[in-house]
Amino acid sequence: MTDYGLLSRQLEALSESSKNYIPLLANASALIFESMEDLNWAGFYLVRNGALLLGPFQGKTACVNIEKGKGVCGTAYEKDETQLVKNVHEFPGHIACDSASNSEIVVPIHKDEKVIAVLDIDSPSLNRFDENDREGLESFVKTLESVIEW
Repeated sequence: MTDYGLLSRQLEALSESSKNYIPLLANASALIFESMEDLNWAGFYLVRNGALLLGPFQGKTACVNIEKGKGVCGTAYEKDETQLVKNVHEFPGHIACDSASNSEIVVPIHKDEKVIAVLDIDSPSLNRFDENDREGLESFVKTLESVIEW
């Protein structure tokens, strides 16, 4: 089981050397990818011109642009709520950037109460993510929101 409190403390420590969003998101994606089991992708999409643009990540190549409301990431952006998908093949309009992905969790990231990015994590296993992951990753994102400079 992932220790999300430890992840948040590690993120805070990483932010001491730089609060700039590029290195902090890069290190945050590496931290998640190395700390959570059974992942094949962990990273960020940034809101640019009303759509999502690929940001720092760990894993295989990824979709570069995702429209608002499209796929799991675009839905999290549009609805401004975490999307916990136990089986992506049952999610209407799922975008398959990596055919090996079977479950996904996406958490919106805010600045001034607006969604400015999303944290996207994929797993090759069905039912990989649960409510503990939702709560832990939402807490991790709150920490990120408090330390990052956009």
